[in-house]
Amino acid sequence: MFCGQTAKSKKNYKGEVSRRLVYFSCQEEREEMAGTAAPYPGGWKLYKPQAKRLNLVSVTLLSILCSAFYLLGVWQHSRITASSTSAIATTSFVTAIPCDRNSAAAAHASTIDTQLDFTAHHAAEDAAAPLPAIVHFPACAAELSEYTPCEDVQRSLRFDRDRLIYRERHCPEKSEILKCMIPAPQGYRTPFPWPKSRELAWFANVPHKELTVEKAVQNWIRVEGDKFRFPGGGTMFPNGAEAYINDIDRLIPLGDGSIRTAIDTGCGVASWGAFLLSRNILAMSFAPRDSHEAQVQFALERGVPAMVGVLASNRLPYPSRAFDMAHCSRCLIPWHQYDGLYLIEIDRILRPGGYWILSGPPINWKKHWKGWARTEEDLKDEQNAIESVANSLCWRKIKEKGDIAIWQKPTNHIHCKANRKVIKFPPFCSSPDPDSAWYTKMEPCITPLPDASDIEDISGGMLKKWPERLTAVPPRIERGGIHGITADSFLQNVELWKKRIGYYKNLIPQLGQKGRYRNLLDMNAKLGGFAAALVDEPVWVMNVVPVATDIRTLGVVYERGLIGTYQDWCEAMSTYPRTYDLLHADSLFTVYEDRCEMENILLEMDRILRPEGTVIIRDDVDIVIRIKNIMEGMRWDSQIVDHEDGPHQREKLLLAVKTYWTVEDKNSKESNSSSYWNGDM
Repeated sequence: MFCGQTAKSKKNYKGEVSRRLVYFSCQEEREEMAGTAAPYPGGWKLYKPQAKRLNLVSVTLLSILCSAFYLLGVWQHSRITASSTSAIATTSFVTAIPCDRNSAAAAHASTIDTQLDFTAHHAAEDAAAPLPAIVHFPACAAELSEYTPCEDVQRSLRFDRDRLIYRERHCPEKSEILKCMIPAPQGYRTPFPWPKSRELAWFANVPHKELTVEKAVQNWIRVEGDKFRFPGGGTMFPNGAEAYINDIDRLIPLGDGSIRTAIDTGCGVASWGAFLLSRNILAMSFAPRDSHEAQVQFALERGVPAMVGVLASNRLPYPSRAFDMAHCSRCLIPWHQYDGLYLIEIDRILRPGGYWILSGPPINWKKHWKGWARTEEDLKDEQNAIESVANSLCWRKIKEKGDIAIWQKPTNHIHCKANRKVIKFPPFCSSPDPDSAWYTKMEPCITPLPDASDIEDISGGMLKKWPERLTAVPPRIERGGIHGITADSFLQNVELWKKRIGYYKNLIPQLGQKGRYRNLLDMNAKLGGFAAALVDEPVWVMNVVPVATDIRTLGVVYERGLIGTYQDWCEAMSTYPRTYDLLHADSLFTVYEDRCEMENILLEMDRILRPEGTVIIRDDVDIVIRIKNIMEGMRWDSQIVDHEDGPHQREKLLLAVKTYWTVEDKNSKESNSSSYWNGDM
């Protein structure tokens, strides 16, 4: 023992004797030796010399009992196998992560060795069995460096090309799931920190020049030496996204906090969403996997929220009444076709009173029809058809000015239900769950808004303006729409996550460093507390609500002014490799323990995590130990630490960092699996 550390013995809940390290300051140890220390808050009292003397018989009996229990505990503890103990006893965690890596040799970070042994304190009945042998996962082939499993180009060709169904999610069968780690391309470098990343990206990270040629005159993207530059241009905003957004701001209020969440369909490189961020508007941008090479990948590399996605036959993976504003700038979506099905889906995800913005064909066709290489009659008919669908949804056209047209969804459906006697199509849906959106087929029917008693009412409740809506009780909770969640428990959750983020920053100092992280993913977001507690940091969080959970809370996440998506973690996410800087998984592996293999989830996490990215997993200690055992076969450094409330909580935290490595150098004689921890490939 030394100053700052002592040890106690006690029985755990299985009756085993364990040794517990209890840390004190040197001042506390001096107080203990002097006999003036206060009782230990965990229930152990420190020895006091001034205490009442025990008689000799009592001391003798106490000594005999202590010795007997000690010997019994030693015998029981010795039954725990050496392999089980060694698998969890010693580990290290990268505590200092530089913001840039220009070579594999520079990827080695300093480590702190920490003795960790949770087996005796917290092991469940089956935890004494040896952990499975460590499986070392090899690197995937270099040509898979941009692999998106559920949007794989070769697999997609097996499916129907009608209505772009082949571009929807089509995930590999269980037997087809790769058991290897996706490599970063040669020369991969840490992306530029925000806001510099809005304009710049490293060419080596996304080595595609197609857009610089195809969209050269539209000012989307340029190559400058070893970097890409994003001037902020777009097909319908040649003067830049900022000027285009200013034009929209003259038509609807973008700066008063009433508009916070937006969706950009067919987003390109997401310049619209990138420049909305300075106005405190958070946009979810999406585009198909191969409409233009790597456009969503460019968006994510810039530090802008984006997903691979398409309007085809399935609903978009978002709840009803999610977005304050939807946008299409020459996104080439046939809004007027298929009985207006795609516009009907936009209606489902728009909140009451939300806006739909359309620029590009057919808007302002009288001016642009020659450049669009279409006839005046064709464009006129398309605009009339779109106007007709919007009217059937009871939308009101606010303004058409220049190249921009804006419609507004009604705040309730009182009038809309009444006029179904005149406008027969589309009818109102009879589906009981408007928030169902994971492989749920779109239907040509209007998703009904919650009942309103007065024409002035806002269906579902009024949202407060940003930023008040972040911490205000969401209407879905206030109206009892989320089972088991009350206004009081929501407010307690807000405070809980403030506490937890403070603890995370103590464990991971980089979390408080401006520019170290940008793209964050909460894999089991629940009420969005993790993201809400980080709102003052220069980061954005993709809040995922797994479809395997019992309670659908993604609507609450959006009512708070945050963004997210549904996801089944037995499948891959609709995003490119190296998408996120930090992954957070709260009880995720408990949810999926009996649904799919842990190693598949971890390999997917490795795929979407950037080199030197961070992982925070919080879960039951037995699950955490099993996860860490799998991590030993991955190129991650990891460490188990205690819950923020102390060592007596079964829930533990597993912190990990993905080490830097890239595809094998063609001149190297080493195999891909020769070295997992030194960064050499």
